[in-house]
Amino acid sequence: MLIKHLRYLLTITGSFFCLSPILVAQNSLSYKLKESAVYAGIEVGSKGVKMSLIEVKKDLQKNSSFIVLKDTAVNTDFISFTQTSFQATLSGFTGLYKTALNKFNIDAGKIFTVVSSGVKVQAQKSGKMRWVNNLIDSFRSAINDSAKEIEVVDVLQEARLSHIGIVPESRRFSTFLIDIGSGNTKGGYFPNDDIHEFKLFQLSWGTKSTVNATEKRLDADKSVENFNRQLAAVIDGSASDEIIYAINYSGAYDMNDNIAFSGGIAWSVATLTNPELIDNPVIPVTYEDVEKFYKSLLANNAALSELGITGAITDPTINKEYVAAEVQRVNKVFDQWSLLAGTALLLKIMRQFEGVYEKKQFYLVKNGQVGWISAYVNQHIVPE
Repeated sequence: MLIKHLRYLLTITGSFFCLSPILVAQNSLSYKLKESAVYAGIEVGSKGVKMSLIEVKKDLQKNSSFIVLKDTAVNTDFISFTQTSFQATLSGFTGLYKTALNKFNIDAGKIFTVVSSGVKVQAQKSGKMRWVNNLIDSFRSAINDSAKEIEVVDVLQEARLSHIGIVPESRRFSTFLIDIGSGNTKGGYFPNDDIHEFKLFQLSWGTKSTVNATEKRLDADKSVENFNRQLAAVIDGSASDEIIYAINYSGAYDMNDNIAFSGGIAWSVATLTNPELIDNPVIPVTYEDVEKFYKSLLANNAALSELGITGAITDPTINKEYVAAEVQRVNKVFDQWSLLAGTALLLKIMRQFEGVYEKKQFYLVKNGQVGWISAYVNQHIVPE
C-alpha cells in the first residue's frame, strides 16, 4: 500500500492557498523549522524529472508541517518514448538523485523516487510500459542499488495527494482541484466532508499529449494558423467528449464553489497574464481572462516574451529582473504550440463551470507541482 496510516495534518496557511517558498539557486540548504529533517522527493513526469527538497518537523505526532526548501526540474519529454528522451530522462533522474545524495548529504533512505501517473497513463495508452520498466531498472543500476523502491503511482494516489499538498484545510471541502499535467489531467474533491473519501476526476489529455495529437494532423503545413485549426479539431472532438463526460460524472459543479487549476500550464498562464503579481502563489482569474490570453498567443506572441512582458510594466515598485527571469523560465518550458494546447485544454474545462446563474471562482496555482510529491514524502515518513 502507498500509505498504511494516512495523517492529514499538513500545516498550510494563507489567504486562500499557500505554497511553500521555493529557493532554486542556493548551493546549501537553509533550514526554516526547529527540530526538523530534510527529505528529497524525485518524480519522473511526462515532460521531465522534478526534485523537491522538503524540510519536515521531526515531532510529527504533534505537527506534520513541511517547507519546500528547493524545487528544480530537468525537461526531458519522456512520454515521447524515444531513445533520446529515454537517455535524457535517465540522466536527469540519476543526476538529481546524486545531487540530493552527495551535494546536499541526504541519506538514501530519505530520498523518495516515483514515476507519475501521467507517465503511467500515456505508457499504458500507447503500449509502452516496457520503457517505464527499463527506466527503473537502468536507474537502479546507475545508482548501484538494486533494491531502491521506485513506485509508479496511479491517478487516484497522485490526485488525492495533490489536494492535500496544495489546498488549505479551510478550503478543503469547497474546492475542486484540477491538475493539468503533460500527459494527463487529474484531480478531484472530498464530497462528504470526509478526508478519507476522495472523488476522482481524470482525463487522458494533458498539455503534451494534446500537442502530440495536434501535430499528427498537421501534414506539411506547420504554420501557427494550421496548428490552431487542428488544435480546435482535437479539443472539440474526442477530447471534448471525454471532458464533458468526466466533469458531469464528477458532480463537482454542485459540490464546489472554488475551481483551482495546478500544473505547468496554470503556472505559465498565471505568470504571463499577471506579471505584476509575480510573488503571489495563487492568481484568481475569469474565463474571459484566459480566453484573452489565448487570443494574444495567436495574434501577438512576441508580446509574451520577457522583453514584451517587462516592457509593458509601468509600476516602478515591480522588480522587472525577477519578472523577466520567471517569464524566461516559462518560455524555456513551453513553446507557443504548448502554450496554445495547454490553454485550449484549460479553457475547455473552465467552460463546463461557466453557469448561467451561478459563477464559480477560478484560481491558477503556481508551483503546484511540488504539492503531491511533498505530501507523498510527508505522509511516508509519518510514524505509524
